[in-house]
Amino acid sequence: MHLATLARHTLSRGATPAATYALLARLGHKPLPCAEAVCLALDIPPAETARRLGECYDALLADPRPDSEADTGEVLEALGVFDVPKRLTPTEHALVGHLTTAIDAIGGIRPGHQHGLQRWFTTGNLTAAYLSLASTAPLPRTGDPATYWTALVMAGELLTTTGPDPRVRYALTHCRTQAART
Repeated sequence: MHLATLARHTLSRGATPAATYALLARLGHKPLPCAEAVCLALDIPPAETARRLGECYDALLADPRPDSEADTGEVLEALGVFDVPKRLTPTEHALVGHLTTAIDAIGGIRPGHQHGLQRWFTTGNLTAAYLSLASTAPLPRTGDPATYWTALVMAGELLTTTGPDPRVRYALTHCRTQAART
C-alpha cells in the first residue's frame, strides 16, 4: 500500500497526524517519507511540505533514535509540520494584516509566542491569535503602544463582524481602553 494512502486511511479512522506518522515509521519506513506521506494525506501542498520538513530534517528526521517514532511524531505536530493551511477570506487577510501590524509594534516577541501566532495564522484560528495579542502589552522601551492598540482595535472590530464570540467583545473593550490611554 502506498504510504500516503495508508496515512489517509489512518487519519480517516481518527488517528492524529502524530500517531499516523508513528505508525508509518514503526512499519519500517524511513522518517522523511513517513512525514511527507502524512502531509500529503492532509492535502498540504508539496512545496509547503518540502519547506516545513526541510526546516526540521537535520534535527528530527536525518538520524532517528530507535523507538522514537511517537516522540518524533509529537514534535513534528507541535512544530506545526502537520498544520493544514486554511484559505483565508479577504476579511481574514485584512485581519491578519492588522494582527501583523500589532506584532511589529509590540517591540519584541518571544519565539514561542511568535511560533504560536504563525500556526494560528496558517490554520485560520484568528480568534486565538487576537485574544493572545490582546492579553499582551507592548514592551515599554521598544514597543509602539499607540500603533499596537489601534491595530488590535481594528482587528477586533473585524472579528466581531465575523462571529459572536463574547471573549472577542471583552478583548475589544480592553483594547479600546488601552488605545484611549496612548
